[in-house]
Amino acid sequence: MSGGPSQAAVKVTIRRARPEDAPSCGRICYEAFHKINADHGFPPDLPDAGVAVGLLSRMFSHAGFWCVVAELDGRIVGSNCLDERSSVFGVGPVTVEPGGQNHGVGRRLMEAALDRSRERKVPSVRLLQSAFHSRSLSLYARLGFDVREPMSVMQGPPLRSSIGGCTVRVATLPDLAAANRVCERVHGHNRSGELSDAIANGTALVVERQGRVTG
Repeated sequence: MSGGPSQAAVKVTIRRARPEDAPSCGRICYEAFHKINADHGFPPDLPDAGVAVGLLSRMFSHAGFWCVVAELDGRIVGSNCLDERSSVFGVGPVTVEPGGQNHGVGRRLMEAALDRSRERKVPSVRLLQSAFHSRSLSLYARLGFDVREPMSVMQGPPLRSSIGGCTVRVATLPDLAAANRVCERVHGHNRSGELSDAIANGTALVVERQGRVTG
C-alpha cells in the first residue's frame, strides 16, 4: 500500500549543519537513542546528552564530515552526518526527535546524505544498524542498503590477558600504511582518514605479530 507524503513531511527542510546547532542536535541524538534502546531493554549507547553534544560538535566542525539538520516549521528535529574521510563514506548518526518520528524526517535526512554520496561518486556507503530497530532497518532497505555482516557489541572490563607472539600497542603515524594494507585486504578499501584522526587523538591501537602489523 502506498500514499503521498504526510503533511508534516512536506514542511521538512534540510540544510547544512552549523557548529551552533550541536546543542539542539546533541539533545535529540541522546533522547532518540535512549528511547529506542530503553524500549527494547538495552542500555543507552550514549551515557548522557553532554556526550552526544560533544560528539556532534566535533563532527559539525570537522572538514571531513558533511552534516545536515532537518527543520520542521523552523525548528530543528533531527540531524545526519556523512563521514567523507575515506573512499567508502559512512552515514550516521542519523537521529530524529522521538516526537517527530514517522513523518518522513529520517528519510529526508538519509536521502540528503545519499544524494551527496552520488555527487561525490563514491563506490559505496556504509552504516551500522541495531538489529532490534526494525523501523530504521526497513527504511535503509528501501533506500538500497544491503546487510553485509553482523557485528557484536561487547561490554565489560578487559580480560587483561595476552596471546603469545602478539603485541598490542598505541598506533603511530608510521603504522598508517601497514594498517591501511590490512584494512584493504579485509574490507576492500582503507579507512585512512579515520585512522589518521584516531592516531592524532591517541585512541588507535595496532596488533603486531613477529614485528608485523596484522590488525
